[in-house]
Amino acid sequence: MSTDAEAIVVTPVDNARDMRAFIDLPKRLYRGHAGYVPHLDMERRDTFNPAKNPYFQHAQVRFWLARRADRVVGRISAQVDRAHLDRHADATGLFGCMDAEDDPAVYAALLSAAEAWLRDNGMKRIRGPLSLSINEEVGLQIEGFDSRPMLLIPYHPPYAAARVEAQGYAKAKDVVSYDYDVQNAEPTIGRKLIERGGLAGRVKVRTADMKRFDAEVRTLLDIFNDAWSDNWGYVPFTEAEIAVAAKTLKPVVIRDLAIFVDVDGETVAFIVALANLNEALSDLDGKLLPFGWAKLAWRLLVDKPKSARVPLMGVRKKFRNHPLLGAGLAMMAIDALRENGKRIGMKTAELGWILEDNKPTNNIIRSVGGKLYKKHRIYEKALS
Repeated sequence: MSTDAEAIVVTPVDNARDMRAFIDLPKRLYRGHAGYVPHLDMERRDTFNPAKNPYFQHAQVRFWLARRADRVVGRISAQVDRAHLDRHADATGLFGCMDAEDDPAVYAALLSAAEAWLRDNGMKRIRGPLSLSINEEVGLQIEGFDSRPMLLIPYHPPYAAARVEAQGYAKAKDVVSYDYDVQNAEPTIGRKLIERGGLAGRVKVRTADMKRFDAEVRTLLDIFNDAWSDNWGYVPFTEAEIAVAAKTLKPVVIRDLAIFVDVDGETVAFIVALANLNEALSDLDGKLLPFGWAKLAWRLLVDKPKSARVPLMGVRKKFRNHPLLGAGLAMMAIDALRENGKRIGMKTAELGWILEDNKPTNNIIRSVGGKLYKKHRIYEKALS
């Protein structure tokens, strides 16, 4: 392991060749790691492309590569998100997309570049990793390194946390993920809570209407923006981000596992599971050509993933804070997910990420049989 910081050169990504190197680096670093599956290259190109990703409409983003002797040894991004600043007014900039060889000098050089750029843009604090926002891939993995790779959950090797902390970064928040045994979990007490809360006969549980998919996504994100608006770090989805989310999520939304709960005809709660695309991508190395398309289509449509991720669950505020109805509505959604999942052969689901101090949600998930198996950490540092 080298510690020759003078030999490390950090430069901005400013051409297509650099972006290819930026996208390819994690594959070289983590190939063969049990917890890692590469993103699709085309998906990463769209995510990092200002013309394709509406996040860039409200954020400035800079990408860097670290090289030693012309060999790429690390990467990082930094973001100034005006939507975050408008909501929180905390002069906090973000970093993300941080992957590097196990070398403290590389981490020091990368984080120094991100810090300097954020400082030059008026930021007083740096937070991350967020790739690129709080609504995308969140945190640096600190537990569960060998656990099942999961769609939109970032992987980092065990050495990364120590390298970041050595540069003066401290924990801001931990987010956790739970493994839920779809086949063997017990029914919840959700319906009993609803009856005790006075809503007997007024609650309807339904699956998503795929013919009205865009409208269903808007309903889901409207509930999300209401239910999560008090959460730490929350930034609402924009209209453009909602439109892109509808297009992007449709291929991996499982209709039977997209559950809505209506009260008196109003949709007030939901839970949605996405097919774990990583099962189908495990041996494609991020590439769909020449034969990846056929393999991916077969695995999604015929073989079908046996695991799913639940990235979003919410109950409108007017019910969430009720001592019985908030938990009852959430549990009824989970019951429908479990029952439908068993019927279609789904084996496991990952519920996450969830803020470690979100006690109501953590308590609900533990009570229905969720087992904590991954933890990611969001770091902060003051910029002097």
